[in-house]
Amino acid sequence: MEIQGKIKMIDETKTFGSNGFRKREVVVTTQEQYPQHILVEFIQDKCDLLNSYNVGQDVKISINLRGREWTNPQGEVKYFNAIQGWRIESLQADEGSADIPPVPPMEAFEPADNINDEDHDDLPF
Repeated sequence: MEIQGKIKMIDETKTFGSNGFRKREVVVTTQEQYPQHILVEFIQDKCDLLNSYNVGQDVKISINLRGREWTNPQGEVKYFNAIQGWRIESLQADEGSADIPPVPPMEAFEPADNINDEDHDDLPF
């Protein structure tokens, strides 16, 4: 699954427990009639994927939905959902392509229908 939107917040990487479990959260605001603020978590080595992104960037995030069951000390069963990101990419044009001029629309070109056979051969030999 994928979600698209503008980055609203990027949290710092947090480490939990003695085994060094890492998690980093990002909030993406969708751009639709009723925008949604979606919290996506990146875990372990995927935390580093967010290093090159900033608040305000338009992104597409590939996600997995995760669910788990937990029984509290009173014996009640509870369910939790999480949205985990595993890939993120910018939707904005690459900075390197800014030097390439845009291609004009097809209407800007004239058709070559009035070429006659004698005029097209302009080779010097």
